[in-house]
Amino acid sequence: MLNFSGCSGTIVNRLTQVNVVSIYSLEKLISETRRIARDYRNATGKPLGGVSGEIAQFDACKALGLDPVPPGTQGGYDAVGHGKREGKKVQIKGRVIFDEEKSGQRIGQLKLEQEWDSVVLVLMDENFEPFEIYEAERDEIVEAQESSQSKRAKRGAMSVAKFKAISQLAWTREFGAEDDEVWDNQSGS
Repeated sequence: MLNFSGCSGTIVNRLTQVNVVSIYSLEKLISETRRIARDYRNATGKPLGGVSGEIAQFDACKALGLDPVPPGTQGGYDAVGHGKREGKKVQIKGRVIFDEEKSGQRIGQLKLEQEWDSVVLVLMDENFEPFEIYEAERDEIVEAQESSQSKRAKRGAMSVAKFKAISQLAWTREFGAEDDEVWDNQSGS
């Protein structure tokens, strides 16, 4: 029997570290995690804490060609890119949108004082399935935070709406990676 107590790092890294991936497909484990999180919310009315970030990391890495950083890596990033993102240090945030009518939804705190090149935001539906992934470069985020008068912004907080406004659409459930054309989130067309 495997004992996970005392292991550090993310679920993904813990599983990789002890080679459980050879027993269970990581994709199958994430799929089961989605089901458990959905069932927990349906049963309790509350989200299952800490799960959306792990699912978001898995989904972002798979969709955008990123490698999660090894356990114990110091820094403010979760993954490193390949291809057009070669060597890019990426912070990954996830947000489950249970009610699209609800305003003021926020993403997790951005680690402005740490080293990273871009932030990826994975938006998930009520079934914890990704439907859109946005990416913003460090300069865009820092500029938005510095121009804000909000005390929350100064601490690295940002709304989902603000993040979408300053970022580029990187992936959609319908079309996959949005690499071939620039998506203009300002034109309204």
